[in-house]
Amino acid sequence: MTTSRRGLLRRHPVWSAVALLIALVIVFIALFDWNWVRRPLERYISQKTEREFRTSDLRVKLGLTPTIRMRDVYFGNAAWSKDEPAMAQVEMVEFSVSLRDLPEKILIPRVALTKPDLVFERLPDNRKNWILSDPSDTSPSKLRISTLSVDHGRLRYVDHGEPFELDIQGTTFEPAAEEKSKDADAKPDNSRYTTQYDFKGSYHQAKFSGQALTGDVLSFQESGVPFPLKGRLDAGTTRVAVEGMIADAADISGIDVQLRIEGQTLANLYPFLLLPLPASPPYRLQGHLVLKGNRYTMNDLAGQIGSSDITGKGTYVDREPRPLLTADLRSKRLNLADLGPLIGVQTKESGGKPAASQSETSSRPAAKAKEKAVDPTHVLPAGSFDGSRLQKIDAEVDLVATRLVVPDALPLESLKASLRLRDARLKVDPLDFGFAGGTLVAKVALDAREPTIKSEVQIDLKRVRIIELVPDMPATVAKGAGRVGATLRLKGTGNSIAAAAAKADGRIAATVVNGRISNLLDAASGFNGGKVLTLLAGGDKDIVIRCGGVVFDVAAGRGKSTLFVVDTEQTQVLGGGNFDLEHERFDITVAPKPKEVGLLSLRTPVRLHGSFKQPDFEIVKGPLAARVGAALGLAALNPLAALLPLIETGPGEETNCGDVQRQVAGEARQAGGSKSSRTQGARKP
Repeated sequence: MTTSRRGLLRRHPVWSAVALLIALVIVFIALFDWNWVRRPLERYISQKTEREFRTSDLRVKLGLTPTIRMRDVYFGNAAWSKDEPAMAQVEMVEFSVSLRDLPEKILIPRVALTKPDLVFERLPDNRKNWILSDPSDTSPSKLRISTLSVDHGRLRYVDHGEPFELDIQGTTFEPAAEEKSKDADAKPDNSRYTTQYDFKGSYHQAKFSGQALTGDVLSFQESGVPFPLKGRLDAGTTRVAVEGMIADAADISGIDVQLRIEGQTLANLYPFLLLPLPASPPYRLQGHLVLKGNRYTMNDLAGQIGSSDITGKGTYVDREPRPLLTADLRSKRLNLADLGPLIGVQTKESGGKPAASQSETSSRPAAKAKEKAVDPTHVLPAGSFDGSRLQKIDAEVDLVATRLVVPDALPLESLKASLRLRDARLKVDPLDFGFAGGTLVAKVALDAREPTIKSEVQIDLKRVRIIELVPDMPATVAKGAGRVGATLRLKGTGNSIAAAAAKADGRIAATVVNGRISNLLDAASGFNGGKVLTLLAGGDKDIVIRCGGVVFDVAAGRGKSTLFVVDTEQTQVLGGGNFDLEHERFDITVAPKPKEVGLLSLRTPVRLHGSFKQPDFEIVKGPLAARVGAALGLAALNPLAALLPLIETGPGEETNCGDVQRQVAGEARQAGGSKSSRTQGARKP
């Protein structure tokens, strides 16, 4: 058989030539020095990219995924770059290329760099210096790198459009050996970390720095392969720490980490996240962050903002035209002052320094100057709200607080709020507070599609207990009882509460039915000295408030009373006046009209006026002077006659409470088509 085959080969020289050729090709490939093509390759790449390219050594291992190794690589930068002459200088680079993915894309399954010095740049017009075709080509790159390992290298990235700058230096080290002890399971496993990256940079003028530990290899782009990460980031007063797994460092495709973040104000995160978070007191938060697809999920969220605790969960969906933020938050103890900057109210950090407002955090590092200084003589918050931030995101946030801590001892008890933001239009509905034993139900709508925000506010006070509105009443005076209701409807324009109020239109109304107040206070309000003496001697008691109503119509920030009456069993109190929301001033006169005859009465109207911050009152001197003058004149004739002007004749009438209720509710101001004398009297003192 062997002899016959050899004879066949001799009889067929073609087969002999083929076998010889195959043998020669194998020997050639095995002995081929790829440096023979190094110079032509350098000239080809340099001409194709219009950048200088050179290398001192070239090695190739062939296959369906060939591996290329080069030493002392130099690759010039794009002609438009003004920062560095070289885009890359690497002591040694080894990479593989997937031939099966050509020509759709250039897939590099693995890159290993030794002592690289890399500079990546992007211009505002989206030109990138790592595009290896025409330097002016702005189309998406076909280059994809799956995994990356670095041994003692440096990478600098400059995005001239964002602006964003990043400087990373990487070093490798021997992994820490696991401690073999009884407590080994409780100790962190540092054996998986072999590379340390130190980085610093700036994003939208906000500087940051930090450190990250990873394994030997990073998944870099479009691989979906997770790698371990443990790191920290410092940005001004903000501190971030993460530990877990991340996939694809260049274009993150997956996250599963424990996250801890703390800082002086949430608003400082805006340059990094582009989320319109409110200015806040110092905060500390932690949770489990997961990224799948375009959805970030934060579970097990817990921490503090100021003195308020917070727990819950949230999601962030990266979508067009705007991302969506959703959150479900709970608090057992919520300090309302911690939320003050959200609506422009100044708060203080620990240490007494004012917390940054939103207008102070729209840029870094110096942030814009305050748009309006806070006037300590004013009550309405003047802090400016940056409405443009509401144009950048949609949101759905629910918040429930079991207990509220409220400044100035306001009788707020609990909170339930639901916020919806769509297309720069924000609605808070409901915004429910437990208030003085009743409820404060509010609806707030903001329209930030234009530079000046349009606002609409509706507030309803329901079944508020009078006794809790004045809890510090002296024990010697009988406390009030009953419940109060009120409504507020205002529309305005402005980027702060003060500015919107100064131009507001609407209506403010309040009512009280079947309440009780101190008889002593009722007598004192009418300057009925005889009755006061009797009550002081025999003891105070409650008297019934039959009804009461106050209505102010508001136009261009100015309110004018159309109804002002409080009717008790013994006194009818009529009033009227106005207020100015822009200058925060008011001027109201009330006139008590006792319904019964009394002695030693100096009944006279009382004027309440001044600023919201510093109210004042004074007795209207005309009627009082007339009574005193008459008493002094009669005293000259007969001392007993001096009492005549001080006798109360009881001019007060019974108020038509049904009519009052209809007017407060905004219904017909006239009953049966004609004005009653009592209602007319309720309109002015």
